[in-house]
Amino acid sequence: MTSRTTSSDVPYSAAQMFDLVADVEKYPEFLPWCVALRILDRDVSEAGGKLRAEMIVSYKVFRERFKSDVALDPANKEIDVHYLDGPFRRLHNQWRFEDKADGGSTIHFFIAFEFRNIVLQSTARVVFEKAFARMSEAFVARADDLYGGAQ
Repeated sequence: MTSRTTSSDVPYSAAQMFDLVADVEKYPEFLPWCVALRILDRDVSEAGGKLRAEMIVSYKVFRERFKSDVALDPANKEIDVHYLDGPFRRLHNQWRFEDKADGGSTIHFFIAFEFRNIVLQSTARVVFEKAFARMSEAFVARADDLYGGAQ
C-alpha cells in the first residue's frame, strides 16, 4: 500500500480551508486529473454530516471512476473519506485543519491507497510524489483564488 502523511502551513484560516476541501463538487474546476464529480447522496447541515460522491479521474491512458463516503466535521475541522467502490483495493484519506496562533493554519493530510490492478499500482507509485505535490499546490492555488491573500 502507498501512503503519505504531511502537514503544511497556509495563510488562510482552518475554517476557510475546511470549506474549500469540503466543497467536493468544485474539484473538477481546479484539481488535476479530476475530470468529473457528482454527489450521489447528501445528508449535511451546518453541524456536519456525510455525503456520497462519485469521482472520475483521468491520467494519460487511465480513466477510472470511484465512489467514496465523505464525513464532514466542521466543529473539529476534520474531513474523513472512506472508499466504497472502484479500481482500488483500499483508499482512505483524512484532512485536519488547525488554526495557528500567529495567523493562518496548518493542514494535516493523510492518504493511503492500493489499486486492484498491479499496472495502475505500479504507475501510481512512480508518479505519486509528483502527483501529490501538484494536488497539494492545486488546493493552495484554489485558496488564493477564493480568498485573495492572507486573512
